[in-house]
Amino acid sequence: MTQVASRPVSPAGAISRIRLQAHSLSPSLQRVADHVVSHAETVVHQTITELATAVGVGEATITRLCRKLDFAGFHAFKIALAADVVGRESSAPAHPGDLPGQAAQVIRQTCRTLEDTGRLLDPLVLEAVAGALARAPRVELTGQGNSGLVAQHFAHRLMRIGILATASTDPHLAAVSISTLPRGGVVIAVSSSGSTIDTVQHLRLAQTHGHYTVAITHRASSPITRYASAVLFTSAQEEPLTDSVLDTLASQTLVLEVLYAALLARRPEAAAMLRVTAESVVEKKY
Repeated sequence: MTQVASRPVSPAGAISRIRLQAHSLSPSLQRVADHVVSHAETVVHQTITELATAVGVGEATITRLCRKLDFAGFHAFKIALAADVVGRESSAPAHPGDLPGQAAQVIRQTCRTLEDTGRLLDPLVLEAVAGALARAPRVELTGQGNSGLVAQHFAHRLMRIGILATASTDPHLAAVSISTLPRGGVVIAVSSSGSTIDTVQHLRLAQTHGHYTVAITHRASSPITRYASAVLFTSAQEEPLTDSVLDTLASQTLVLEVLYAALLARRPEAAAMLRVTAESVVEKKY
């Protein structure tokens, strides 16, 4: 009976796996691995594009290293690396009993995030996107996880002023909806990292069909920007191992609210539509 050699069980941490596999890495993979070990605190916040640029290799090399280390992909690799850097206990409050202090810290951080995002807004880009939205026969928004919630919220805002908009959080439904957009349609993709596979693929699909595409992201050097006619930047990023997403949600929402304000100025009928849509749900409230 032929025996199949068993593979050693991989340790949980990314750095531990790198050390375990060090003897079997090719020169290019070893170069990436050495960079990761030396700059782990930076790498946990980078996109695959940024890491590849920093090391001077292709994105495929980064993916090969992740697979070599038994990770499903770069995102899974970063989660394990973040655990190496900060530990899972980092998500616990530093002072559990100081609720007023914690609240004040959250408020200060959110205010800084909003101010930083405001400084990143480009009036020319906002005007261009607002113009495209004002002319669009239909708008499709796409995003996953928390970004999907933001996309749904903005779709509702657009519908309130008479713009036909949908936000499908199911990736397959979103792809179908994008592929059936009429000429002149607009697709807005929301992704803080700019590397969410489904969201990037949706924007690429929209570009293939000739639609005006908008990316809302924290990362200038991220895959999603390759397929965007216009990019609006946020200032916040989510930590891989925490649930501290308020900064990201606030930043994304601010960008869309400023865009909404620019859109109102282009649609004189918006005030009447807001009144009509408000009256349509008046019986739903006590």
